[in-house]
Amino acid sequence: MLMRTDPFRELDRLTQQMLGTATGTWSRPSAVPMDAYREDDAYVIMMDLPGVTPDAIDIDVERNMLTVKAERRPVVKSDDVQMELSERPLGVFSRQLMLADSLDTEKITADYAAGVLTLRIPIAERAKPRKITIGVGDDRRQITG
Repeated sequence: MLMRTDPFRELDRLTQQMLGTATGTWSRPSAVPMDAYREDDAYVIMMDLPGVTPDAIDIDVERNMLTVKAERRPVVKSDDVQMELSERPLGVFSRQLMLADSLDTEKITADYAAGVLTLRIPIAERAKPRKITIGVGDDRRQITG
C-alpha cells in the first residue's frame, strides 16, 4: 500500500476532479504544454505528452489551423486491480495553433520520443528573403560607370 503524505495535494486533486479540470474530455480537452522556436529555416514545436502512445495522437492541419489532440488512457486493464493512488491526469489533451501564411503546411514533420511530440514546420520558399537582380533594359539606357 502507498502512503499519502501530503493531504493538501490530495485536496487539490479532489477539487480538480470535482470541477472537471483534472481530466480532459473530447468536448473540453486539457491544455498541452509546449515550447516553440525558430531553427534555421523551420519552426519547431515541442509538446509534452508523457504516457501517450503514438497511435493515440492525432495531428491535423486545416487551412492554417494546426490541431494536436492526444488521449492518455488508464494503464490498468484488469478488473481485479484496486487503485491505491492515481495522480497522473488521464483523458484528452489538445492544442490549436494558427500558423502564418509564410509556413509550408504541406511539409510538416512529426516525431515522438520520450513523451515529447516534436513538429517541424518549414518556412515556405516564397517567404524566404531573396536577392532581386536589376535588369538594364534596352541599349539606349545603359548605365556607365
